[in-house]
Amino acid sequence: MHSCEATGKNIEQAIENALFELKASREDVDIKILSEGGFLKKAKVLVTISEDALPKYEKKEELKKQEIEEKEAENSKKDEKNDDFVEKFLSKKIEMTEKPSKIQIVADEEYVKVEKNDDAEEEKKEHFEKKVEPEEFLKKVLEALDLDAEISVEEDEKFIRYNLTGENLNDLIGRHGECLFALSSYMSAVCRNEDRKKVVLDIENYREKRKETLTALANRIANKVAKSGRYYKFEPMDASERKIIHTALQSDDRVTTLSKGEEPHRYLIVFPREYKE
Repeated sequence: MHSCEATGKNIEQAIENALFELKASREDVDIKILSEGGFLKKAKVLVTISEDALPKYEKKEELKKQEIEEKEAENSKKDEKNDDFVEKFLSKKIEMTEKPSKIQIVADEEYVKVEKNDDAEEEKKEHFEKKVEPEEFLKKVLEALDLDAEISVEEDEKFIRYNLTGENLNDLIGRHGECLFALSSYMSAVCRNEDRKKVVLDIENYREKRKETLTALANRIANKVAKSGRYYKFEPMDASERKIIHTALQSDDRVTTLSKGEEPHRYLIVFPREYKE
C-alpha cells in the first residue's frame, strides 16, 4: 500500500492516522488535503509515498511478504504436527479395569460406556454414566501418549482445576492451546465429581500465561484502534479467550468489542465507540 486516505478531528490528526496506516515517516510522503473539516465534519487527507522514497518502502513490503510466507510455512508445519498428534491421541484406547465393572474410555466418543460383568442381563445394557476419576483419566492419557507429568489439583466453589507440569508437554498444549482446550472439554464431559463442579484442565499454567498475553494484546490493540479510528479483527479463537479480551476492555471508554461468526470460527472485533458502520 503506497497511499492512504484518512480522516481525523483535524488535518494534523488525519495525517497522523494515514502515516500510522502506511507505517511511514512524514518526510517520505506527499500530502494532499481533501477536506479541512469543520463543525461535525472530519478533516480528510490523501497521503502518498513520494517517488524518491518508494524503493525503500517497496523493499520493506517485499521483506514483510517474505516474512509472512515463512511464518505461514512454519504455522503449516505446526498444524501438521498438531494434526498428527491429535490423530495419535484419537487412535488410542485407554482401558481401565475395576471390580466388578470394566470401564473403557474411547477417545473419539463423548461418553463413557460401562459394562457390568456380574450379571448377564446388565451386561447387555449400555449405561452412559460419567464415573471416571479425573486424575486416573489423566494418568491413562499420559501413559497412552508416552508422556511423563506431575498432576496438581486446585478447587474452588465452581471449578476443580487439574494442572500438568513436566517436560515435552508443548504438543499436548498445541498451537494457541487447541489440543489443551479439546482435551479439557473431553475431560469435563466424561469426568464428574459428587458436587457437580466443572472439571478444567491446564498444562504448565498455560491458561494464566495466555490470559496475561491476551490482556496485554487487548490493551495494545485498544490503543491502536483509538489512535487510528479503525476497527481491528482478531483471528478466530476459543470462547474463553474471547471472554478475556472482552473483560480486559470493558472498562476502556475509547473502544468497544463485539463477537461475530459461528463456532468454531467465531471471532472478535475491537472498534472505536464512535464508529458508526
